[in-house]
Amino acid sequence: MKVDLNETSELKVKIRLDFRGQARPGRFLFGGKPVDKVAEEIREQQVALFRNVPFQGVHIEDIEMSTDVYTVWDELSNSDAAFAPVILTVTVESMVDLLRFIAREEFRKIEVIEPGHQYLTKYDMERLLFKMHEEFRSYINRLERKYSSR
Repeated sequence: MKVDLNETSELKVKIRLDFRGQARPGRFLFGGKPVDKVAEEIREQQVALFRNVPFQGVHIEDIEMSTDVYTVWDELSNSDAAFAPVILTVTVESMVDLLRFIAREEFRKIEVIEPGHQYLTKYDMERLLFKMHEEFRSYINRLERKYSSR
């Protein structure tokens, strides 16, 4: 099976994203929200976007939020950080359409369901690598803006 990134050759994958919640300081006499509640809120906001905002070339078949929120100690911030996992089952027209998911900070895992084999031409590989470069450059720019504004 030869697959061209320009042709419609659908891929079905499961993608795990873990949305991070960090403690927010309380205001005045009221305490802040617990980190697990913050992570759940962020997850719910992102899931609402996945459900309501269409992505060209992407069909979201299922959104699973049944995995429990987990908490870990973040040594960089010296505080707890909670993560709220989401598992998306998506069908995409090409591998290039997957990059918007795997170039995210929240990306943790991907499982290819269909097809069993994938072949790329030289042109397809060049296009895929160039698109990866663009996505990661965009991600780096977002991180730089995020941390320079602090």
